[in-house]
Amino acid sequence: MAEVDLGFPRSFVEFRNPDDATEVFRCDLTWLTSRWTCIFGAGCPGIYDTSPDAGCCTLGAHFSDDDDVARVAEFVERLDPTEWELHDAGRRDGWTERDEDGELKTRTVDGACIFHNSRGFPGGYGCALHAHALATGLEPHTTKPDVCWQLPLRREFREVDPGDGDTYTEVRIGEYTRAGWGPGGADLDWYCSSNTDAHVGRDPVYVGSRAELTALMGEAGYAELVRHCERFLADGVPVPHPAD
Repeated sequence: MAEVDLGFPRSFVEFRNPDDATEVFRCDLTWLTSRWTCIFGAGCPGIYDTSPDAGCCTLGAHFSDDDDVARVAEFVERLDPTEWELHDAGRRDGWTERDEDGELKTRTVDGACIFHNSRGFPGGYGCALHAHALATGLEPHTTKPDVCWQLPLRREFREVDPGDGDTYTEVRIGEYTRAGWGPGGADLDWYCSSNTDAHVGRDPVYVGSRAELTALMGEAGYAELVRHCERFLADGVPVPHPAD
C-alpha cells in the first residue's frame, strides 16, 4: 500500500460564488480531478489495524453543529433492527456520547461507531445510515453526520483582505489529508486520500462526489467547478495527483 508524501505541487482555481458575491471558491483541481474513490469493503484495511473491518468508522463521528445532530437524529428514529445491527443497544443506552473534551459524537461500541454493521449482519455490512439512504432513494449525505459524508473532501473558510479593504470570504474546497487530522493524523495506520490503492476510481472526484460537492458549494457553484475541471482535464492535467 503506497502512500505518497504530502507537499507535492497542486493546481488551484478561484472563482466567485455565483450565489454569493461575498465568497470566492478556491478549489484544488489536482485533488478534484484525481481518481480517488472510497474502497470501504473493497480492500480498505481501516485507519487502525486493530479494526480492519471498520474502515474510518473506528472513532465515531463528531457533529458540526446542532442542526447536524437534529438531522441525524431524525433518521436514527427511522432505523429498525433489520437495518441497524446495534438497534437495541442504541435505543436502550443511547447513540451519542461525550468525548474527553465534552464534545458530542456518535457512541462507539467494540471499536467502531454504533451505526457500523459487522460483515456477518444479515441487513448488510457498513454504515446503517448509509444503507438506509440507499434503500429509500436518498443521497447518503442527507442521512449521515457531516464529517462522515464530507471526508475526504474538506471545506475551509478564510477571511481575505486583498489590500483595498474590501474583504471577502475564501471557501477552500480540497483534500482532507492526514495533516487535516492534526497531530493524530500521523498515528493512523492507513489513510486513503493519498494512497495509491484508493486512486482507482472510474470517475474523477468531482464527478463521483457530485452530490457532496453540490451540498458544499450549491448547484451554481458546482456547475462552475465542473466547467473548470473539464477544462483542466482537456489541457492534459498539468499537475496530476501523484497517487493516481
